[in-house]
Amino acid sequence: MKTLRIAVIGQGRSGRDIHCAALKHLTDQYEIAVVVERRPDRQARAIQEYGCEVIADYKELFGRTDIDLVINASFSQMHAPISLDLLAHGFNVVCEKPFARTAAAVDELIAAENASSKRLFVFQQSRFAPYFEKIKDIIASGVLGRIVQIGISFNGFARRWDWQCVQNFMAGSLYNTGPHPLDQALRLLDVDGMPNVLCKMDSVNTYGDAEDYVKLIMTAPDRPLIDLEISSCDGYADCVYKIHAEKGSLKGGADLLKWKYFKPSEAPAQALKLAPLSKDDGTPAYCGEPLTWYEEEWQPESNQLFHVITTSYYTQMYDALVNGADFPITLQQVRQQIAVIEECHRQNPLPRFVMAEEQEL
Repeated sequence: MKTLRIAVIGQGRSGRDIHCAALKHLTDQYEIAVVVERRPDRQARAIQEYGCEVIADYKELFGRTDIDLVINASFSQMHAPISLDLLAHGFNVVCEKPFARTAAAVDELIAAENASSKRLFVFQQSRFAPYFEKIKDIIASGVLGRIVQIGISFNGFARRWDWQCVQNFMAGSLYNTGPHPLDQALRLLDVDGMPNVLCKMDSVNTYGDAEDYVKLIMTAPDRPLIDLEISSCDGYADCVYKIHAEKGSLKGGADLLKWKYFKPSEAPAQALKLAPLSKDDGTPAYCGEPLTWYEEEWQPESNQLFHVITTSYYTQMYDALVNGADFPITLQQVRQQIAVIEECHRQNPLPRFVMAEEQEL
């Protein structure tokens, strides 16, 4: 089995705690060969943890032929320009989310990949979450019937004061958290092009100027309504998913899903009656009938969600790079996501801080 030599840009929460944390368990497929990190303390820690080479600038990789893949886990506003630079210098690239600020920037990245002989991937690992795959299976089974509304909430209550709450750094809940539920939502909506979008954003408990509350409604002809929330103002956060459907409903999230449904073939036969309904004693009645409900539930085999979805991502990406298999996350799908985010920001132009000095990250 071919082992791919990897360079990882960044040893922050993403580079170290997500990417490297998964890759060090996939040693048959990947070797962490180089870490790109400017901070000396993180350089020393990378040498200790991975036994790898460390460099301070990703441009020191240029001209090397011993690196099979570069993981771009840099700061959000640098994702697109660094990915373009890496493609131009002959590297396969995994780019962290958010992929880019605008759909036009995504088009530039797609053109750059097409002009190169290399592959560009976007790290949308939540696509492979076991609970999401199970939800897709339940919908496809037809037991819930026609899906009317899909509610998705990635909520909690928190205040934030780091660089990821400042618009100049391409931050805020929609760019930070949004790519995960939005990628899932667009796969369930299943439309080409731009859906109908209505969005409300607010900046509430953040010390920066970016949003920490997002309410996003999407729909399209003959498709369900998607009601997506990303809120840091929800102290009673409950279900991640809530589905309204013709024959039943679903609720739950990563740790537990429950769904209930009835079978129309077992239900009493009914027909429209325009005359007022009455009980046997002649008093007014309301529509009511006995339905037999079937209830099911699901729990994941593992409670290590991030490990499961990240290793699944890299296993499938390995198959794409080494064996030429199709990769399920396409750049055009991510373009659709970024176009929706761009439209949400167009509808909600939040005031920006005037910064006397921006510290270099």
